[in-house]
Amino acid sequence: MTTTPPTPPTSRKAATPYHSPKIVKALRRFAISISVLNILGYTVLGFEQPWTWPLVALLTAYTTEIVLEIIAARVDGRTPRFLGNGRRGFMEFLYPAHITGLAVNMLIYVNDMVWGLVFGVIVAIGAKWVLRAPVRGRMRHFMNPSNLGITVILLAFPWASIAPPYQFTENVDGGVDWLVPAVIIVLGTMLNAKLTDRMWLVLAWVGGFAAQAVIRGLLFGTSIPAALAMMTGVAFVLFSNYMISDPGTTPSSRVGQIAFGGGTAAMYGLLTALGVAYGIFFATALICLIRGTYLWVADASERGRLAREQEKRVDMVRDTGCAGGCAGACTCSDPADPHTVVGREKVVASA
Repeated sequence: MTTTPPTPPTSRKAATPYHSPKIVKALRRFAISISVLNILGYTVLGFEQPWTWPLVALLTAYTTEIVLEIIAARVDGRTPRFLGNGRRGFMEFLYPAHITGLAVNMLIYVNDMVWGLVFGVIVAIGAKWVLRAPVRGRMRHFMNPSNLGITVILLAFPWASIAPPYQFTENVDGGVDWLVPAVIIVLGTMLNAKLTDRMWLVLAWVGGFAAQAVIRGLLFGTSIPAALAMMTGVAFVLFSNYMISDPGTTPSSRVGQIAFGGGTAAMYGLLTALGVAYGIFFATALICLIRGTYLWVADASERGRLAREQEKRVDMVRDTGCAGGCAGACTCSDPADPHTVVGREKVVASA
């Protein structure tokens, strides 16, 4: 009779789930939506970029994400997150990279310099592993990946520009050009209301954008109707429902969402008043950077507070010999010690 030898223990830690089931569902729907939009964009709507470039962007995004995950897993001594749950787990791991690759290609125009697109996608994916801050005990990236990739391309390559907004409805008319943003608004609102829980952020951003348009008109003579007309474009609708509301790089509290959305709108108004082009992307990057700085400062402050409390407890034990400091119920264990509850009762009884 033979017995199966026991499996030797492994020193590698199992990978913990990177996203909650709710966020995974939101990422899946977003990945499907942006894929369908790109297919329609190249076949019906009128996207300007070469049709092979989405494939280049996806290949770059997938490769960068997988390679960096393998490196991180080896450093942390754990299993890569794309392993352990079969084909489904592998697909779910690549949802963010899929979204980032397609979004960067869809919203940027780099003429015929495809390497500029590749550079932007690598920056967008790679920054998630570098620009991180502590959030509820976990290190999380705080820069919106797609927005950061586009911002870096615009800063690094003066000949690059954002994709022309008309490309989303260039080849359609007869009411279809109004149907496209309407569908995006409906689907985006359902996504943010039910899955990402970022409706307060979206409302603050849209309301703040309208407010800054009016304020710029009153202070600087900007045409208010023209400034507000930007809100009717497909590019603005896409940005409002799918980019700025990224749950991985925005606050989850109501106050935080309002501050983030309103702050981004205010920053856009300031940059536009100063004559900065493409302010919508630069404003989002700056607000993300400010939030990341705040997270590090808040974490340092909390660590300092805990250290001071620990030092205070140590001093209390040294001075009184009682870990509880004789404030309320004492934690000393010696019944003969008058600092303890039992000890105090014995002293009172003997008196």
